[in-house]
Amino acid sequence: MSPELLVDVSSGVAVLTLNRPAQQNAFTATMAAELGAALHRCDAEDAIRAVVVTGTPPAFCAGADLSARTGEVSATIEPPPWRVRKPVIAAVNGHAVGLGLALALQCDLRYMASDAVYGLSQVRRGVLADGYAHWTLPRLVGMANAADIMLTGRTFDGAEAKSMGLANASLPAGEVLPTALSVAHDIANGPAPLPVALSKRLMWESLAMSPGMVGQLETELNAHVAGSIDGGEAMAAFRDRRQPKWTGSISEEWPTWDPGRGDTERPGLD
Repeated sequence: MSPELLVDVSSGVAVLTLNRPAQQNAFTATMAAELGAALHRCDAEDAIRAVVVTGTPPAFCAGADLSARTGEVSATIEPPPWRVRKPVIAAVNGHAVGLGLALALQCDLRYMASDAVYGLSQVRRGVLADGYAHWTLPRLVGMANAADIMLTGRTFDGAEAKSMGLANASLPAGEVLPTALSVAHDIANGPAPLPVALSKRLMWESLAMSPGMVGQLETELNAHVAGSIDGGEAMAAFRDRRQPKWTGSISEEWPTWDPGRGDTERPGLD
């Protein structure tokens, strides 16, 4: 049997492909475990600078595998994409409904097929949407749009997803993965890894913070970055009028205080 998740790492980009095409990549407990393990690897390995999550055509993910017994398929992936310290891009190259769409909502960027079907239709089956959808969706599209999607259980296409702010772009299905890969490789070869990782973490966690706390964290984290390996390289490259060569380590230079863990007291970031 083929693995339910394909993992390919090349040139700083990890591509994670949901791989049950005959079932439109319907999510199983095995797939959840394999995806969690792959995301953990992406978080830990400094050589991986960006992550793309996609599906073997013709779909991205048709939701939880309904042939499994109730409760057997977990909606929780550990770590979830937003906790990975690298940008995670959803290349939604086909239909994504239920848990499939919820997975895409957990990513940082979403490129979506214009003619595919999307929706959180669980209420039409007598249950609630899961996969953190009640947390991610209102933050992406606002309460009015989130209520429209979640309380009606209706479906919509990529153009509407883009108009609501759910998708970064709505594209022909064949262009979705190449576009996501282009963005991923640009991230892998352009910005410094540590500031990208810290900016991602702060964006997700700042939703529960006051403006004053966010401003203070920006100041403290910039001071931390300035003292990092790539902080020194940035100054040297500016002085020498050349492109920087990033060699810093997210895993070794991560601040001791991490807002994502719910830490309430900040030790010095030195």
